[in-house]
Amino acid sequence: MKQFFDEITEKYEFKIPAEQFSPLILAYIGDAVFELLTRSIVCSDGNAPVNKLNARSRQIVNASSQSEMFEKVKDCLSSQEFAVMKRGRNAKSFTSAKNAAINDYRRATGLEALFGYLFIKGSYGRIMEIFNICIG
Repeated sequence: MKQFFDEITEKYEFKIPAEQFSPLILAYIGDAVFELLTRSIVCSDGNAPVNKLNARSRQIVNASSQSEMFEKVKDCLSSQEFAVMKRGRNAKSFTSAKNAAINDYRRATGLEALFGYLFIKGSYGRIMEIFNICIG
């Protein structure tokens, strides 16, 4: 997966440092990274009906679960990583989750911002460390 991420960031080089992206853009990218990792886990056992794969993914990728993950990882982060996660949590979004409390939605956004930040920085090993804590 590292090679895949390297090829993406090499071909589509980010023009500004990760620290300069808005927290909602970081969350936008982080959502995709988190979803890809989750789908990789869900599909790792082999073929299954897509509706069952989607149901298993939704158990992991939802505001409530990601809010719990926010709490799990916050003590394992560097001060910079925690600051990024807080920026994402505190960002004023014009949307909200359909079936989630606003606090859960904001913590989930913070977690996704962290994944986006690490992706832009090319810290793929750190993404995996944090993801394993999240799902562990």
